[in-house]
Amino acid sequence: MPELPEITSPAELKALPAEQLAALGEKIRHTLITTLSETGGHLGPNLGVVELTLALHRVFDTPKDKFVFDVAHQGYVHKMLTGRWDRIQTIRQYEGLNGFCLRSESEHDCYGAGHAGTALSAALGMAVGRDLRGSDEHVVCVAGDAAFTCGPVFEALNNAAAHTNRLIVVLNDNEWSIDRNVGAIAHYFNAIATNPAFHALHEKTAEFIEKILGKGARRLASKVEESAKGILLPTRTEDRTGSSSMLFEEFGFRYYGPIDGHDLPLLIKTFEFLKNQTQPVLLHIITEKGRGYKPALKDPGKFHGLGKYNIETGETPPTATPTYSAIFARSVTDFAKEDEKIVAITAAMPGGTGLSVFKKEIPQRYFDVGIAEEHAALFACGLATQGMKPFLTIYSTFMQRAYDMIIHDMAIQNLPVRLCMDRGGLSGDDGPTHHGLFDIGYLRHIPNLVHMQPKDEDEFVDMLWTMANYEKGPIAIRYPRGSGPGVKPKDKPVLLEIGQAEVVEAEGKVALIGLGDMFTTALEARDLLTQRGIKAALINPRWIKPLDSAVLEKFARQCKVICTLEDHVLHNGFGCGVIEHLHDAGIHTPVVRIGWPDDFVEHGSVPVLRHKHGLTAENAVAKIVAALAR
Repeated sequence: MPELPEITSPAELKALPAEQLAALGEKIRHTLITTLSETGGHLGPNLGVVELTLALHRVFDTPKDKFVFDVAHQGYVHKMLTGRWDRIQTIRQYEGLNGFCLRSESEHDCYGAGHAGTALSAALGMAVGRDLRGSDEHVVCVAGDAAFTCGPVFEALNNAAAHTNRLIVVLNDNEWSIDRNVGAIAHYFNAIATNPAFHALHEKTAEFIEKILGKGARRLASKVEESAKGILLPTRTEDRTGSSSMLFEEFGFRYYGPIDGHDLPLLIKTFEFLKNQTQPVLLHIITEKGRGYKPALKDPGKFHGLGKYNIETGETPPTATPTYSAIFARSVTDFAKEDEKIVAITAAMPGGTGLSVFKKEIPQRYFDVGIAEEHAALFACGLATQGMKPFLTIYSTFMQRAYDMIIHDMAIQNLPVRLCMDRGGLSGDDGPTHHGLFDIGYLRHIPNLVHMQPKDEDEFVDMLWTMANYEKGPIAIRYPRGSGPGVKPKDKPVLLEIGQAEVVEAEGKVALIGLGDMFTTALEARDLLTQRGIKAALINPRWIKPLDSAVLEKFARQCKVICTLEDHVLHNGFGCGVIEHLHDAGIHTPVVRIGWPDDFVEHGSVPVLRHKHGLTAENAVAKIVAALAR
């Protein structure tokens, strides 16, 4: 690697001679590739924005100027250039740097994120706040092309020009979200980026007109370019003068680009020009996701975000047992081969949810709607009205975006949409924006909805089979990230009776009720209680809603203490449902609850965080013993 001074602040970057910037970019890429091979993380997105981030910090001045990164998983380079290079090896590790921008982590992180489509609205709010205060800082929004499939982005575009004259939006176009982008917007961007006539026009027109007519001809140059854009790339919308215009210019933005997002001198010159504009501007740059690392260029989807990998080959260590996501995809695909009514829907997550299997084997019934969870939920509702069996597969944390649709469209109309919530529970290294710790709370009070969680892989397939055959209304399942205890599914799944728990051990002074992946913790707690001479009954509840009222009331009457264990926040969680039911039944047996606190849980490995926050068998036993003593 080139010998360069340590960059510990944006000021040091500005002081670096221009001829050393390319070498600094090379050093950043090398650091990312070597560091993330040990920690895991979002490698591909960050390799693609090295030059962009260098240019932003070369031209603008954070923390005064504001950079709002959409999703913000491409913020590693930004972190490195703002005093955190010496801690980059702690990225996504317990008590280390967060994998996304975080306001509490640095004054240079002006806005936290983790979900797509939030940056433009937030940046507009910052720009308007600046205008109201009368200050002069710049606000720059950096959003990938996939973000433009999100509804909130278009809502912000619709309002921007009406509310401020100074806002810079960078459209980072790499044709990928996590998987390759889909839909009309992706095709539109591709048409702009790949049209050779527009490229030639944009490179030469301004230079030619300025040479021939002088700098005073800027307005004429603008009109010529706008007309040429309309001829080459019509949007089928007419302005009041009857000429065609670019999509973004219809929203009141001045559009520039597309330009090479890896041409650092060009980016610097462009930003120096854009910072002086007095209307909202959008700069369209073309980048490569994974640039500088062949395995990431070959498989951008895999290297969007991953665990440890071999630097030479890009290979990741194999999992000992299939993940829940892989089992889900294989099972639903096999069910669909026997049932032509089954369709699969995802929101830009075919790899993460495992549905790439369904996409490959049954493409005509596979639908990726892009990062558009609200649309995905409504789309599934429409399919359900036509007798189809939609499996809507979205991470628990992202399903929050479709909450209104779950109530207003699915539940009120009692439509049999199957909600498959991957990453239900702690998501570990990705942190609070990605933990699926709230879905029990936001679903269990909705009428008509059934909700469940399996204790192992075999029961998981039985539940999926039950969902495939359930026609009475919406039904949901939550399942954790990664692998389960390793119980191989049966050759043929069986239908489960809705609302019937599994009693594993029927006798005991204490009743342990372990929901889903916390059932193994309940098993450990039983063994620890046995060592203390305390016999414990053991229940796998299966159903979050409806609860098995008969089983709950029976064990609450025969036991001294009930203990519930769940991979969810305690407030409004599964244990709360148990307490409410027993109270209404007039049963006052003490209920000890094990789950996550009323807080946004930090990032870190699951074992470390469970130990810190008391989601352990030892803590359950301590609480049970204390309750028995009382």
